[in-house]
Amino acid sequence: MEVTLLGTGDTTGTPTVQCDCDTCERARDPDEELRANVRERGIDPTGGVERSRFSVAVENDTTGESLLVDLSPDFRHQFLRESVPLPDAAIITHIHFDHLDGLGNAYRLFDELPVHAADETDPVTDESVAEAVRSRYDYLDTVSVHAQTPLEPFTVAGFEVTLVPVTHPPLLCYGLRIEEPQTGAVLSISGDTCYDVPDRSKSVLTGADLALVEGIVHPEACEYHPKGGTHHNEDGVPRTFGTKHMTLPGARDFAADIEADDYRIVHTAHYVPADRAFADDIGLDGEQFML
Repeated sequence: MEVTLLGTGDTTGTPTVQCDCDTCERARDPDEELRANVRERGIDPTGGVERSRFSVAVENDTTGESLLVDLSPDFRHQFLRESVPLPDAAIITHIHFDHLDGLGNAYRLFDELPVHAADETDPVTDESVAEAVRSRYDYLDTVSVHAQTPLEPFTVAGFEVTLVPVTHPPLLCYGLRIEEPQTGAVLSISGDTCYDVPDRSKSVLTGADLALVEGIVHPEACEYHPKGGTHHNEDGVPRTFGTKHMTLPGARDFAADIEADDYRIVHTAHYVPADRAFADDIGLDGEQFML
């Protein structure tokens, strides 16, 4: 299994348009320390470093198929930048635009693109993620939507995949366990979530070779959020930012909770101070992992 981080940022990405904060400026013009760091990760820092909107490409070494998790609005840029094949199938974790709106790129690029999403009806929208995708993109004749029941494994692109409910109010959202049956390699993805993930979902995500865990900001940012931060650790550090995202310490604790062999924090915002925003365990676009 080959995993490529196509997009590792939050809704606005890093660098953010017209933002001159220290983090965005360092991303645009990396200093020598950051350049050396990203080269060690296998990323070319020419032109700066980036966290575009979230998306992950997963290639099946055995079948030669490719699976795309979430369709970023930066789809075109990501696939021009990275040497990964167009997907044979895709999965949508939830209906926020930064995880969904790249589906419009299926126009003229695909003869057929099966898209898998949860069949559970959201009480807020009165439709499932699968139904929302089907209704919003009904004009795409090449896209077929396949509804899947959370916590029930299904097969796509040669992988065994399980959608797991996480906590991202007010909308339903799902993480993923992706296993390559022939090799036993496992990728777990937390999805957009706060630290309070249901125990059954945590159990499914446990024991991965690699976990991609969302962590949006540093814990000090919680004091500026109208709802603060919750789920504090034993030292009183908030693990959740507001109600629906993990802090960086929360993501690290979650990766430990699910006993991942390795992990990267993803969906990270440019608000993280520049001296902490590029830590080794926070993902960058273009990182690749062989599992």
